[in-house]
Amino acid sequence: MSKLDYKKQFPQYYRPKKKPGIIDIPEMNFFMIDGKGDPNTSKEYQDAVECLYAVSYALKMKIVKKNNPADDYVVPPLEGLWYMDDMNDWSMANKNEWLWTMMIRIPDFVTEEQIKQSIQITKESKDPIALPKLYFKKYNEGTVVQIMYVGSYSDEGPTIKLMHDHAENEEYSLDGKHHEIYLGDPRKTAPEKLKTIIRQPIRR
Repeated sequence: MSKLDYKKQFPQYYRPKKKPGIIDIPEMNFFMIDGKGDPNTSKEYQDAVECLYAVSYALKMKIVKKNNPADDYVVPPLEGLWYMDDMNDWSMANKNEWLWTMMIRIPDFVTEEQIKQSIQITKESKDPIALPKLYFKKYNEGTVVQIMYVGSYSDEGPTIKLMHDHAENEEYSLDGKHHEIYLGDPRKTAPEKLKTIIRQPIRR
């Protein structure tokens, strides 16, 4: 039996085209950590990402795979919500002021008890500094405009504008937090080859 891999089994959510499209995103479960600052320089951001991966792999390896190998799965990619108190102030030029929520999806079949166990295992084994900030949440994003972007994170601006313009041309208004899903590892992939799903919630 093959592992559950959301990226492969739900291409409509994880393999969009390189042009904007509008889609409804269902409710999903996540580990999340909130913070503030430039992701390129913020230790708080680095600590959050480290913690999310630690708990996510504890859940997969120490809980799910160990107790029920048939439910084994591929850990979903890192995601980020990027925002400010007033989204009109959000721009690529003020990264130090960005608020963010970093998150990794949890399979739908995982129970709250298993989530608690994975957090406790992570505390006992690694005790990452950001663990007290970690929480579990059901996130229902709703209707979004999304696009597959290939390139450096710092050069996303024109693609974001293209996506926003498409939504407005379809008579939607922007509503909610800028959302990115990271399909590439910046430690191993050249910047120009990084793949990122960019999403923006919208409403009529």
